[in-house]
This record gives sequence, structure tokens and C-alpha cells, in this order.
Amino acid sequence: MKTLSRMTLAVCFSLPMFASEPFSGTDPDKALARLMQGNQRYVAHKEKHPDSSIARRKELVAGQHPFAVILGCSDSRVPPEMVFDQGLGGLFVIRDAGNVVDDEVLGSIEYAVEHVGTHLVVVLGHEKCGAVSAAVAGGEAPGHISAVVRSIQPAVDEARNEPGDKVHNCVVANARRVAKQIRESEPILKEAVEKGKLKVVAADYDVATGKVTILSGGEDKLSQKAH
Repeated sequence: MKTLSRMTLAVCFSLPMFASEPFSGTDPDKALARLMQGNQRYVAHKEKHPDSSIARRKELVAGQHPFAVILGCSDSRVPPEMVFDQGLGGLFVIRDAGNVVDDEVLGSIEYAVEHVGTHLVVVLGHEKCGAVSAAVAGGEAPGHISAVVRSIQPAVDEARNEPGDKVHNCVVANARRVAKQIRESEPILKEAVEKGKLKVVAADYDVATGKVTILSGGEDKLSQKAH
């Protein structure tokens, strides 16, 4: 039988059997705090890049237990794992242009809540969103882009008379509106919200500063404390 060198033994025993605390069933307020702490690290460029080891990757072969669902925009400047400084297995990420919802998106969220055990959904809008800008500009959008614009149009109408930057106002209105759609989606998500098993919040990401601001759900104070 071959013997292991001291260096090999040191490497083996320095790697934990489990790379992080279990995520399954994380309280939604604690999950949100964890996200905002990660974003604080990202803003300060003091990322920890957690749960990125080979050991973590192997651990996840047995299954996943992400502590938050992120519905974000497909924009290449807004990768949730980087924005919240999270690693493998931490986030259940769904991305489409304009962070809008349809049956497929709702089904994906239901899967995370019902089968994976996640208790927090964050709708992550962002500044300088191209999809929102197209909806605000109006006119006919080409091809299937028109479907995205139609989904955002109610937020455009809602924010039309608000003072200030029209795109920013629509980004905020759209994120809040989508969060409301998720909360009210029957039967699974609405029931989970009413039973206190699920929290759904809207947020806005600033592509210039990297900062995430919580927009709804009463967590504005938490966001400010984290930063």
C-alpha cells in the first residue's frame, strides 16, 4: 500500500468535508442579510468568492439547497453570483431580458420554492437596462423583442408621470410590479407567501457603483445598514 506524503495529508485534511453551512431552509430575512453582506463586499472590492472549491463542487453532486432565488436581467453587466459574492450552490438564478415573468419563469420559481426549499425571491432590476429603455422609448420593437417590451409596458404606464429619470423610474416600477406578480401567482407562490414561508422583494442594481438597493418588502433599512 502506498503511503501519503506529509504534504498530501496536509492538503487532504485542510479541506473541509463541507465547504459551507447548509443553505436548506434558510430564514428569508437571514437570506436577504446574507445577500446584502455579499453585495457590500462586492462594492468594496473585498470579495471572498465563497464556495468555489473542488470540495464544494463535489459536495453539490448529491443535490442543491440554494438560499435565495434571483430573477435578474440577462444583461452581461449584472451577474448575480458576482454582484452578491456567492459561489456554487448558493443562488437559484433565473435571467431574462427585463427580468420579466411568464409561465416558465413562474414554474422555475415554484420549483425552487416547492422542491428545493428556498424561502426568498429577489427580483433584481438594474440601471441602464436596455429592455426597459426600449419600452420607455416606445415604437415597434423587432421580432420577439416586442414580447419583452409588451411585458414591461405596464411599468412604463405606471411610472409615466413620476418626476426624474424616466428609465430609472421604470426600472423601479418594473421590478416592484414583477415582485407583486410573483407574490400573487396562484396557487403555489401566493400560498407560500400567505403562510409566511416565502418572501419576495424587488431590488435595483447600480451598474456604476455595484450597489444593490432593496425597493420593497420593508427591507430598505436593512439595505442601508449593510452598506
